[in-house]
Amino acid sequence: MTPAPVRTVLIWCPDWPVIAAGILEEAPVRAPVAVIHANRVVACSPAARAEGVRPGLRRREAQSRCPWLRVFPHDPGRDARAFEAVVVAVEQVVAGVEVVRPGELAFPARGAARYFGGEERTAEQVVERIAQECGVEAQAGVADGVFAAGLAARSGRIVPPGRTPEFLAGIDVRALGRPELTDRLRRLGIRTLGDFAALPGGDVLARFGFDAALAHRLAGGADHRPLAVRRPPPD
Repeated sequence: MTPAPVRTVLIWCPDWPVIAAGILEEAPVRAPVAVIHANRVVACSPAARAEGVRPGLRRREAQSRCPWLRVFPHDPGRDARAFEAVVVAVEQVVAGVEVVRPGELAFPARGAARYFGGEERTAEQVVERIAQECGVEAQAGVADGVFAAGLAARSGRIVPPGRTPEFLAGIDVRALGRPELTDRLRRLGIRTLGDFAALPGGDVLARFGFDAALAHRLAGGADHRPLAVRRPPPD
C-alpha cells in the first residue's frame, strides 16, 4: 500500500536572491533591484516589479523598462550563506527542518501542530520568529507533501488534509518547474495540473519518460517522498 503524503509546513521567503544580496552586499532592496543569471532576471525587488521588471526578462529589456535598475549577479553561495540565519531561527521553534533551496524550508506539520495547538498557529509562530530574528518577510503554506505545500505558501494557504489534489487541480502546469515538459503538455492542450493528473500514469511514462511520470504524481497530490531533515549543529 502506498503511504499517504506527509503533512508538511513550507516556509517561503519571497525574492530571496534579492534579500540575500541586501544582507551580504548591502543591496538597496527597497529600490529597483534585479539579480541576473545567464543574462536574464531570476529575481527582482517589489520596486523593480512596479517598473515592469519580471523574472525571465533579458537584462537589456529589464534595464529599458527601468533605466535606474540596480543589477547584481546571481550567486547561489551567497543565497545559501544568507539563508542559514533563517534556518537557525526556525530551528529554535521546531525540530527536523529540510532546506528545500535557499529561500524555502520545510518541516513535518504533525509534531509542531501538536505543540503549538494547530497548523495555523505553528505557521504564525515560525513566520513571527523569522521576522523577529532576521528581519525577513516570510509566508507559510501547509498541504499534503512538499510540492503542494510550496505552492500553498505562495498564497499563504493552509490546505485541509485530503484536499490537496483539489487545490492543485487548477494550477498552471508551469508550476512543475519543467519547461520542456510544460511546452509539450501545453501543445497538447493540457494547461493545468488537474488536466495532467487526469492522464493515465502508464501513458505518461510511455510517452514522456520517467521524470514526467514523477511530475504526474506530484500533479495529482501523490508526493510521497520523506523530508530530508538536517541535523542542527551542536550548541
